[in-house]
Amino acid sequence: MIILGISAYYHDSAACLVVDGEVICAAQEERFTRKKHDAGFPANAIRYCLSERALDAQAIDYVVFYDKPFLKFERLLETYLAYAPRGFRSFATSLPVWLKDKLFQKKAIIDALENHLHRDVDWSARLLFSEHHLSHAASAFFPSPFQQSAILTMDGVGEWSTTSLATGQDNQITIDREIHFPHSLGLLYSAFTYYTGFKINSGEYKVMGLAPYGEPKYADKIRDHLIDIKKDGTFHMDMTYFNYCTGLTMTNDRFHTLFDGPPRASESEITQREMDLAASVQAIAEEVVIKLARGIKETTGHNNLCLAGGVALNCVANGKLLREEIFDNLWIQPASGDAGGALGAALGAYYLMLGHQRTVNSRDSMKGAYLGPEFEQCDIEERLTRAGAVFNRLPDSEMIDTTARALAQGKAVGWHQGRMEFGPRALGARSILADPRSPTVQKLLNLKVKFRESFRPFAPSVLREDVSDWFKMDADSPYMLFVADVALEKQLPMTKENQALFGIDKINVQRSDIPAVTHVDYSARVQTVHDATNHKYHQLISRFKELTGCPLLVNTSFNVRGEPIVCTPEDAFNCFIATDIELLVVGNCVLIKEDQDKTLSAKYRFSYELD
Repeated sequence: MIILGISAYYHDSAACLVVDGEVICAAQEERFTRKKHDAGFPANAIRYCLSERALDAQAIDYVVFYDKPFLKFERLLETYLAYAPRGFRSFATSLPVWLKDKLFQKKAIIDALENHLHRDVDWSARLLFSEHHLSHAASAFFPSPFQQSAILTMDGVGEWSTTSLATGQDNQITIDREIHFPHSLGLLYSAFTYYTGFKINSGEYKVMGLAPYGEPKYADKIRDHLIDIKKDGTFHMDMTYFNYCTGLTMTNDRFHTLFDGPPRASESEITQREMDLAASVQAIAEEVVIKLARGIKETTGHNNLCLAGGVALNCVANGKLLREEIFDNLWIQPASGDAGGALGAALGAYYLMLGHQRTVNSRDSMKGAYLGPEFEQCDIEERLTRAGAVFNRLPDSEMIDTTARALAQGKAVGWHQGRMEFGPRALGARSILADPRSPTVQKLLNLKVKFRESFRPFAPSVLREDVSDWFKMDADSPYMLFVADVALEKQLPMTKENQALFGIDKINVQRSDIPAVTHVDYSARVQTVHDATNHKYHQLISRFKELTGCPLLVNTSFNVRGEPIVCTPEDAFNCFIATDIELLVVGNCVLIKEDQDKTLSAKYRFSYELD
């Protein structure tokens, strides 16, 4: 049974191929088009998925779309009617788009399948539609290592649902309870993302990273005016402060008055106010997530919890949820956003609609999230040569040693190995790596390699067997979805002068033996590296440990600000040549910056719109 899952037309389009219940491959369209959060039909991602198994399009039994467009249109229409005549401008702006592109999406999808795949297939007989939150729930439960589990999905909005509480048992999922639009934790967080001057659907990571620089001074104001949080975590929002139902912005003048001013202008100076706002909405998000989890535990009695939806990418909240020990086990879909809906749609059809039996993998069924394209060595060499690259080909052991020594010498390394990751995190296949012991690496990577805000934190990739020696956790975190504090014995005491610092000045204080991955609150977004899922990356960190005694590396995504993570060897070379990355390793090819033609770097970093 061959099932193709797709998500498209909103943001983060993707495709996933499931064969007899096994997740074979999955990829976001943005990686191929080089357009961040690409919402278009995922033609390139689909072609990749079929090529992974050398399949003709006629072999596909079902194509499953991740949500139901008619239900979304129903929400748009009912929302307008509920607020009419307010909201006419928003409705008038949205309606032509819906009538042209979205309302008749079944025909649009069929036309796209015919245009990009095969005209002689009756796609209308093979096309199915899932519900948005059911796709999220399926993406969380079916690949998980649990036979049975509670399931929590949280995002901005699907058709109507913004939060759903469900249970999974064997090959079945039951949605037990839902919170509906416009009441949405994801949209509350996005409102503050907008208000603090960042882009929604991409800047939420920045708000989370900015939060430790501030104090949650506005948390009580949010509770008193914006959101009524019940004991079980369910909530109700006062929509008189928001504009997303009736306008073209997230917040309105009443919101701005409540928080003492208009939204911050994009790219303007970030002040203590924005830091405190970020800390405040982060505290509220954590409160809701933990209370929801407690409520689900009480009502279901399950010992396992699965998470998906965009809010599940809030790794700070996830880390606090883990430490609360409400459930014995947590598992989070690494592609929790809309891209992962493609995977959930395919798996949901296989189990829920077709009724196949489910086999549970004791680790999980995501294969480390390494589900994207891989390039053979001969292909890598041909591609790099065409790009004008100068390289040396080294055997595995010498390549690993050369890379580890460069990292130990303080060099920034571009690392392109094996299958590309699925989801928003780079997990050691398309990563920029550095020495975590360096007190200058965070600022260097942010400003001269990533070309992004200096406050943004970096994550450590640590050998799973060593994680508890360096961090206050002893659990698997292969997908970089949990935040934990640096171990006390690795922390450095703060002087009175350091403790008195405010805001962004905190960034210059060395807080631990691994300052490059230690955030201002002593936390780190931990990725545990497992030999079974990424042998070469495990080897590299192990060799770095032999050289330095440190079993971890700085790991950040291989891209510049506004660019999707690199996919091909050419993408990696283009990013390498235009930034201060000093060494690039693609397969067994090792490239030194000084050997390259500097004229090839022309204006690369200015070709991407700022996120």
